Amino acid sequence: MIPIILEADEWEVAPSFKELLANTNIRFCQDTVRSIQPSDAVNGTPALATASRDVGGSVYLSSGMQVDYDWLVLSLGSEPRMNVVPGASELALPFSTLEDALEVDRRLTTLENEASVYAPIEVVVVGSGYSGVELSATLAERLGQKGTVKVIDMASDIVASAPAGTREAASRVLSSRNVELMLGYFVANMRRADESSNRIRLELGQPSQRPSRRAPPGQTIEADLVLWTAGTKVSIPPSETQAGYQSFPINGRGQADTDEMLRVRGYPRIFALGDSAGATDGNGKQLPSTAQVAFQQADYVGWNLWAAINNRPLLPFRYQHLGEMMTLGTNDGSVSLSFIEGVTLDGFLGHQARKLAYLYRLPTNEHRARVGLSWLAKTTVSTVSYLQETISNSLIEAADAILK
Repeated sequence: MIPIILEADEWEVAPSFKELLANTNIRFCQDTVRSIQPSDAVNGTPALATASRDVGGSVYLSSGMQVDYDWLVLSLGSEPRMNVVPGASELALPFSTLEDALEVDRRLTTLENEASVYAPIEVVVVGSGYSGVELSATLAERLGQKGTVKVIDMASDIVASAPAGTREAASRVLSSRNVELMLGYFVANMRRADESSNRIRLELGQPSQRPSRRAPPGQTIEADLVLWTAGTKVSIPPSETQAGYQSFPINGRGQADTDEMLRVRGYPRIFALGDSAGATDGNGKQLPSTAQVAFQQADYVGWNLWAAINNRPLLPFRYQHLGEMMTLGTNDGSVSLSFIEGVTLDGFLGHQARKLAYLYRLPTNEHRARVGLSWLAKTTVSTVSYLQETISNSLIEAADAILK
């Protein structure tokens, strides 16, 4: 969802907890989790003797605060995994949080102010998944003739897991904005181009020799800005027991292993959802770490918490795939619905459908109403401008045809 911050106001897509939790009994605490001390481990090491017996456990924060809980939900998300490439952590910008998006906007503004017709801005996006493609399309639209955007990925195609219609719509948009796809390559190293420059030099590696749209072998490229969207690691704090620190049961992707009720295995008072949860579908297939999965899991976890507290049966999680959506700039998007096979809304209609879905998932009715009114006003202005431009271009083409 972060790419939308580049085309919307901050308050619209990232309201503060203070605003959202006003007039509620929810207490917000901003801190870093150091460890979790459960007292309800099943078939595992008993909890430390200092844990309160009348609570499910305790969460220890970096500030030194101890927060006791009866029930706990792990939903800490994930963070970029950039230390796999030398120089990436120091030179590339991640793109996964609001702060990242604001920093990208600040860097772009600086580059735009310093740019000249003789030295266009060069941006490289590492990763061609959903975030990478959405980001690339939005950046290319913003830069226009002032810069170029390159996308680097080992995959042979963009958004490889997306439906064909979504992938084709994204490819058309990227092509129309002259985004260069450097597929079949990975970034092997990053460093400063020279001591007196802020430009970044990327050395590319080639994992295979299969035909694809690739950079020439051994190519080194330079950029003014490198944005990282390739790869994440799950944020799971350790549990603390008499034997010391240990991990919750973790799957191969670093997520907490959960049962079908979304409880962490061995810990009946701890639930997990989103990137933190290693949930599977009815066939045992690992579910993707997407917002769509997390939203549906949140509904089940909310119900199961109520059910557990009130000694009612818990519901097994059943994921319903509703389709895929992408935002591809100010007036472009793509929506593919799972229950209408082969049909994809793209362009202006796809973008508006995408925004409506995002609006529906905003956290409160009050915030949803404020954002809806704001977007309606903006959409009205942009639609009039779009229609005027379309009519003007049609009239020019008609006049040219008559003159010929």
